[in-house]
Amino acid sequence: MKYVMFSTVEDDDIHMGYLNDEKIVEIENIYDTEGELVECGKSYDRESVILLAPTIPTKALCVGLNYKDHIEEMKLVTPKSPVIFIKPASSVLDPNGEIIRPEMSQRVDYEAELAIVIKKECKNVSIEESKDYILGYTCANDVTARDLQDQNGQWTICKGFDTFLPLGPYVSDEVDPTNLKIESRLNGKVMQSSNTKNLLFTCDYLVSYLSKVMTLLPGDVILTGTPSGIHKMEAGDVIEIEIEGLGVLRNEVV
Repeated sequence: MKYVMFSTVEDDDIHMGYLNDEKIVEIENIYDTEGELVECGKSYDRESVILLAPTIPTKALCVGLNYKDHIEEMKLVTPKSPVIFIKPASSVLDPNGEIIRPEMSQRVDYEAELAIVIKKECKNVSIEESKDYILGYTCANDVTARDLQDQNGQWTICKGFDTFLPLGPYVSDEVDPTNLKIESRLNGKVMQSSNTKNLLFTCDYLVSYLSKVMTLLPGDVILTGTPSGIHKMEAGDVIEIEIEGLGVLRNEVV
């Protein structure tokens, strides 16, 4: 199933649904309800709706160093446990939304990442149980004010600006997260190209690990880290994140 959130030309409300060929079928809830999906009796042409970020997280938990090539690129030591930081819910941006460069930063970078979406309350689960708590996966861009990263000593400021977490275009449970091609393109030029098989810490491990720290709630996202090839973005640039089976997340920079 490929889950979406969308608005229509008739109203600005947030609707939930799933993709069925070129149609979007509206449903009551994309998150786990311990039962069958409840359809609302409405469907829309895919081109007639505005796709929104496909989940509404209370928090985004992010892995800072999870690809060997990125660790080498940043000249850092390979971590023995996941390096975790949090992006606020206010940083979420819709597919096709505009990434706003903050005045206090002179260098804003993209980071292509696979994101895990949680489907039901998750606390103290094992690695083996983790799959039962995952709704699916989506494309994410961990936008970063790179010049502020070293200044602050921790990453809340450089990662937490409004619009610094583009997500989408949909959440899918039809992919194998252990072997997905991941790519970023800046103005059409390939900048990052890797595969999730190169992750140090797997998706199942991360869900289990983080659930032992804090309660994961329906809609929360876990960003799994970025490969090498990060680069700054300028006003007018278009950044695309494409992950095999998960579509293309496209945003313009202003």
